[in-house]
Amino acid sequence: MENINKSTIPQLFSLVGKTAIVTGGTGLIGKKHCEALKAVGANVVVADIAQANPKAFAETLGENALGVNIDVTNETSLIDAKNEILARFGSIDILVNNAAINDMFENPELAASLSAFEKYPLESFRKSLEVNVLGVFLCSQVFGAVMAEQGSGSIINIASTYGIVGPDQSIYRNEAGEQLFFKSPSYPTTKGAIINFTRYLAAYWGNKGVRVNTLSPGGVENSQDEYFVKNYSAKTLLGRMATSSDYQGALIYLASDASAYMTGTNLVVDGGWTAI
Repeated sequence: MENINKSTIPQLFSLVGKTAIVTGGTGLIGKKHCEALKAVGANVVVADIAQANPKAFAETLGENALGVNIDVTNETSLIDAKNEILARFGSIDILVNNAAINDMFENPELAASLSAFEKYPLESFRKSLEVNVLGVFLCSQVFGAVMAEQGSGSIINIASTYGIVGPDQSIYRNEAGEQLFFKSPSYPTTKGAIINFTRYLAAYWGNKGVRVNTLSPGGVENSQDEYFVKNYSAKTLLGRMATSSDYQGALIYLASDASAYMTGTNLVVDGGWTAI
């Protein structure tokens, strides 16, 4: 049996000297991704739309963090960001494709109607396809090409449990049995596409030393209505929704050499939601 040098284990998870880009980096989970990558030594690029002010959040991370304004659906925007990142750090080693649209309806009285499949707006479906699928494609193409040229890198595509299984619409019913909302069709469709795009890209760039994996998280508790938290939690084996920090370990694993022999895989971290 091969002897394991225990002193090298922490080094497997180290990202010192590596540059990591997180799209949607100012979101609830995006911020936690950035903080985790920074904690293990990475140069962190907080990439998000200008309105989200990624530069301000990057400043809170301290030294070796950079905020860049991007539009994941605009190739020119991404190329400009790529050039800025390379000028600052010299390499691109990790890409976390985290930016996505998850439908929210401002008027609660119309939410059930607008989110129902029969009346779901075509424009909403198109917009989700652009951000959630085209955005991942373009970011992977622009930033991933740098990794392929340098002969190493890790791309992590953030999907969802709803990319694996169909939505359980019953969890969106309140205590009175009223359907207040439906999980609309665009999010599961786009997240399912991302999982197979991961497989494509892993096969395409495997001989270039670029690993491509999916991280599929479950729902995060974030001040939702009590009935929803209760309904969701009851479907997980651990009996709770995720915290915003529950995905940090999995992200570091996929970004680092700890997962050096892992590519084309979907890592599911969902509290057991999809296990039964």
